[in-house]
Amino acid sequence: MTVQAITSGRALPSEVVTVALERLDATEPDLRAWVRVDRAGALSTAREQDDRPADGLPLRGVPFGVKDIIDVRGTPTECGSPLRRDRIAGADAWVVARLRRAGAIPLGKTVTTEFAYFAPGPTRNPHDLTRTPGGSSSGSAAAVAAGVVPLALGSQTAGSLTRPAAFCGVAGFVAPVGSWPTAGITGLSHSLDSVGLITPTVADLRLVHDVLSQAPRPPASQATSGRPRLLVWTAAELGDVEEPMHAALARAAEGARAQGAAIEDLGWAARTPGLVEAHTTVMAYDSARALAEEARHPGLLSAALGELLAMGRRITDDDYRAALSAAARARADILEVLTDADAILGPAALGPAPHGLAATGTPVLSRPWQLLGLPVITVPGFTDDEGMPLGLQLIGHPDRVNRLFALGERLEELARETTPSAPGPATTVTNGQ
Repeated sequence: MTVQAITSGRALPSEVVTVALERLDATEPDLRAWVRVDRAGALSTAREQDDRPADGLPLRGVPFGVKDIIDVRGTPTECGSPLRRDRIAGADAWVVARLRRAGAIPLGKTVTTEFAYFAPGPTRNPHDLTRTPGGSSSGSAAAVAAGVVPLALGSQTAGSLTRPAAFCGVAGFVAPVGSWPTAGITGLSHSLDSVGLITPTVADLRLVHDVLSQAPRPPASQATSGRPRLLVWTAAELGDVEEPMHAALARAAEGARAQGAAIEDLGWAARTPGLVEAHTTVMAYDSARALAEEARHPGLLSAALGELLAMGRRITDDDYRAALSAAARARADILEVLTDADAILGPAALGPAPHGLAATGTPVLSRPWQLLGLPVITVPGFTDDEGMPLGLQLIGHPDRVNRLFALGERLEELARETTPSAPGPATTVTNGQ
């Protein structure tokens, strides 16, 4: 099930939603990706659309999941915490309202980690139920990977969308910070929070992005003209990137070179550790203020979130401003680099999804680019020898997002052509055997 297939109009909206609900019922006992499902509302909206022309509804009949930090009118937004239990949203978040106007149909709320930080929910990875799906957009990534919905909303403050998309083998898009309104979203950091999309393919991401942005797509020749220039980032300075991920990155770079791209080294290894530190400072400082009321109930917070908020309270205003200044300088520098290059190509995670459900993996490979507010696409298609997904990330210039999508589509095609065991858009839920 893809967005492109549904919007072709070959099936009625009610048929699409019925299939989505059947798939949800088949997978949810093991997957645990959903907090609540609005069966009656989704089917009612779909049946109304059956009798309406598709004109003016570019996403007619597309069911989507909503990360449970994002408001859907008349539905609780619980943020994975007992502190928000039964808090009913009075209005849709901006992104939900925009999707509704385009004809997309909210199916329900998907699992998030606690307040979109580290404490995991119950969701499992569709490729291997013994592994994490990543976080914090855990349920959104798992629901798309399992073929329940072709679109789910997520968010990113550190690596909350890039990492789950990589672990679950689906496509993810992190909008440039500030480009889409975050109204109606419970965030951690006003300086860092971004809205994000998860779909089966990069082409689907692009379709939904264009609808949300209400911007006409440039001609294909304009988006893909010229010899692409990719800057490879191995991320070795930030952690122990696993050999299968190194191999996938090398295969992607060599494949792009064979197709005519210029491949060069990014050369930022000396700078990214400092950006990770600055990101951590900004995130902790902002979070301590965004969740000040929740911090008054430490017994209802996870240890990880409590530690983040305590750290944020210790950070001085001067240290916070220094971190923001460092980010501004680095952003100016990277935008200059990206004036002459099309994208940065690097690993989206250290390796495949780790075993176990007690943690969601590290966001360290996303922190530098989220601090700089850049658009990011997680490209699916590569796998390790066991068939587990290995996601790569393309990081680009905020003013050249269409170019980034074109490169992402090319890279995804290359991955699926060169990876025999590459999972398709509707991966079967397994128990790892």
